[in-house]
Amino acid sequence: MRIATAITGRIGAIIVLLVAVGLTALAFVTSPEQPAAQATDGLPAGKQSTRVTELQDRFPSGRTQTALVIFEREGGPLTDADQQAVDRARAAAGPIALGGRVAPAAPSDDRQAMLVAVPLRAGGTEQVAEEVQRLRAAVTGVQPPEGLRVLVTGGPAFARDISAAFDGADFTLLAATAIVVAVLLLVTYRSPILWLVPLAVIGTADQVVAKLLPWVAKVAGQPTQGQVSGIVSVLVFGAGTDYALLLIARYREELRHTGNRREAMAAALRGAAPAVIGSATTVVLALLTLLFAVLTTNRTLGAAAALGVIVALVFGLVVLPAALVCLPRGVFWPFVPRVGSEDPAHAGFWSRVAGGVQRRPRIVLAAAVVLLAALTTGLIGTKIGLSQTEQFRTEVESVTGAEALARHFPAGAAQPVAVVVDAPAAERARAAANGVAGVAEVGDPERSDDGALVTFTVDLTSGSGTAAADRTVRDLREALAGIPDAGALVGGDPAADLDERDANLRDDYVVVPLVLAVVLLVLVLLLRSLVAPLLLLVTVVVSFAASLGAASLVLRHVLDIPALGTAVPLLAFLFLVALGVDYNIFLATRAREEAPHLGTRAGMVRALATTGGVITSAGILLAAVFAVLGVLPVIVLTQIGVIVGIGVVVDTLVVRTIVVPALALLLGERFWWPAKTKGRHEAEGRHEGPEPSAGRHLEGVAGQD
Repeated sequence: MRIATAITGRIGAIIVLLVAVGLTALAFVTSPEQPAAQATDGLPAGKQSTRVTELQDRFPSGRTQTALVIFEREGGPLTDADQQAVDRARAAAGPIALGGRVAPAAPSDDRQAMLVAVPLRAGGTEQVAEEVQRLRAAVTGVQPPEGLRVLVTGGPAFARDISAAFDGADFTLLAATAIVVAVLLLVTYRSPILWLVPLAVIGTADQVVAKLLPWVAKVAGQPTQGQVSGIVSVLVFGAGTDYALLLIARYREELRHTGNRREAMAAALRGAAPAVIGSATTVVLALLTLLFAVLTTNRTLGAAAALGVIVALVFGLVVLPAALVCLPRGVFWPFVPRVGSEDPAHAGFWSRVAGGVQRRPRIVLAAAVVLLAALTTGLIGTKIGLSQTEQFRTEVESVTGAEALARHFPAGAAQPVAVVVDAPAAERARAAANGVAGVAEVGDPERSDDGALVTFTVDLTSGSGTAAADRTVRDLREALAGIPDAGALVGGDPAADLDERDANLRDDYVVVPLVLAVVLLVLVLLLRSLVAPLLLLVTVVVSFAASLGAASLVLRHVLDIPALGTAVPLLAFLFLVALGVDYNIFLATRAREEAPHLGTRAGMVRALATTGGVITSAGILLAAVFAVLGVLPVIVLTQIGVIVGIGVVVDTLVVRTIVVPALALLLGERFWWPAKTKGRHEAEGRHEGPEPSAGRHLEGVAGQD
C-alpha cells in the first residue's frame, strides 16, 4: 500500500505533520461563532408545542418570560416580618422586571408561602441567565428573616440552571478525559514517554473537532454546545485512543521483526488500516442514521459525532503514525521491542483464555448466556421519562423552588401550559379547558397584536414531565380539538415535554432498524459472509440489553436516579451497537485472516490470543472515557456514561472474549458461510490450536499486545 509507505517515509512523515499543524491552525482561525439559541431548539417540527412557540412573539406576553419567586416558611404561617421581607423583595425586583411591573404577592391557602411573578424580557440564553442571576441576587439581598426561604424558579430559572450546568464544562470534561486517558495509557504501555504521543495527537484532534462544530451548528440551525459537544468530545477521545492502541500494538509487533522502524510502521498500517477503517465506517454510518430523526437535537448530534469520528480516524491513521515514526525505537522505553524478541501471543493470559474457550466451548457459552440473561433482568421495573425537577444530579435553585412551590401551590404553576386559539372561539376554549381533569386554573385571555388570535395559560395540578401532566395535556388537546373552528394549539413546557417524548419514541422506531441494517451491511461486506455478521449483530444486541439492565440497577439502587431520560435508550443503543461491533470487527477480521492458514477453529483461537490484550485495553479505556461524562451534573449525560461504560466492559470481556469465539468453535467452517476459507480440513469436533510455525504472516489486523 503506497499510502502507508508515503506516510511513514522520512520526508512524507514531516510533510504530514506540517500539513496537520497547518490545517489545525486553519480550523482555529476560521471557526465561526455558534448560532444564537432559538426558542424552538430541540423541539420536533410540526408538533403543537413547536407551533405555539413559533406564535408566541405575536403576543405581548410572548416577548417576555416569567420568573417565579417563592417565599416559604416551613412548619408555620408567614409572619409580619416575612411579609415585610416580601415587600422589600418586590421592590428590589422592580428595576429588573420588564417595565418595572412586579405582580402582587399571592399567598398560598395554608398561609406558609407567597408567590411573586416577575416578568423578564425574552432574549437569548445568556441574557435570560444574566437577568435570572440579577433577580436572585436582588430578592435574597433584602435580608429575609431566619427561617424564610426565598427561591427563584420558573422557566427562565430552569433555563439558566441548565445553561450553568455546562459553564466551564468544556475545560472540566477535557481535563478529566485527558487525565483518564493518560493514566490508562501509562498502565497499558508502562512507558513514561510513549503515552504522550497518542495523547497529544488525540487531544489535538479533539480541539479541531471543537472548532469545526460551529460549522455543523450553522448547517443544522441549532447550537452544538453543552450536551452535544460533551458527548462528541468523549467519543473523539474514546475512538481515537482505540485506534491508537491498535496501531501501536501492531507497530510494536512489527518492530520485533525488522530493524527499520519506517518499514515496521508501514507494515503496521497495512495490517491495521482495513479493520480500523471498517470499524470507523460502521460507527460513522450508524451515527448518520440520526439524520432521519425528527428531533433537531438528535440530527445535530448525529452529524457532529460522525464528524468527530472521521477526524479521530484521520489523526489516528495518518498523523499518529507520522509522529511515531519520527521518534526512535526507544520511545517504548523501558520495554523496547527488539528484533527477534518473543511473540507474546504464544503465551500469556489471553493465550490461556483462548485455550479454555477452545477446550469447553459449550460450557463457557452457556455460562456467558446465563450471565447476560441475569443482567438483562435489570430491565424489569426500568422507567423512562424524567420530570423537570429530575434533570440534575446536584441541588439547583430552580428545582428546589419548584418543589417548594408544589408544596403550597398547584405543582404545574411553575411551568404552565400555553394555549393559542382563534379569537372567536376563545371563551369556548377557556370553558372547555376549565372542565379538563388535572387543570388547576385557567389564566386570563390575551389577544395577539393583530387581534386574530388569543392565548391563555393553564396551570396544571401536576408538575411538567410527570405522567399525570402528560395525561392532562392529552385530555386538554382532545377537549379543545372538539371545538369547531377554534384551531386550538396546546404548548408550553408540559406540552413540549410530552411532544419530545413522543418524538423520541418515533425516532426509536425509525433509527434502531436503520442502525442494525447499516451495521449488518458493513459486516457482510467486510467479512464476506452471512452467518458471521448475523451472529455478531445478535451478540451486540443481546449485549446491549444486558448492559442496559445492569446499568438500570446501578442507576436506581446506587445513584438513586428513578428513571431513564427519554433520549437515553436510543443514544445508548446507537453508541453501544456501533462501538460494540468495533471490537467484534477487530476479532473477526483477525480470525478471517487466520482461517485460510489454520482453519476456522484454530484461527479463532489464535485471533483471541493475539488480540485479547490490546482490545481489552481499548475497551476498558473507552468505558472509562465515557464514564467521565458523569463529571457533569446533568443526569442524562451521567446515564449515557454509565450505560455505555458498562456496555463496553460487558462487550469486551464477555461477548468478544467468550460468546463469539465459542460460536465460531462450535460452528467451524459454517461460521463463514457462504464463503469458504480454503483452509485445511477440520475434522468435526476436533479443535486445532495455532501452530508456532505459522510464521509472521499470521500476525493479524489488530496487532498484538
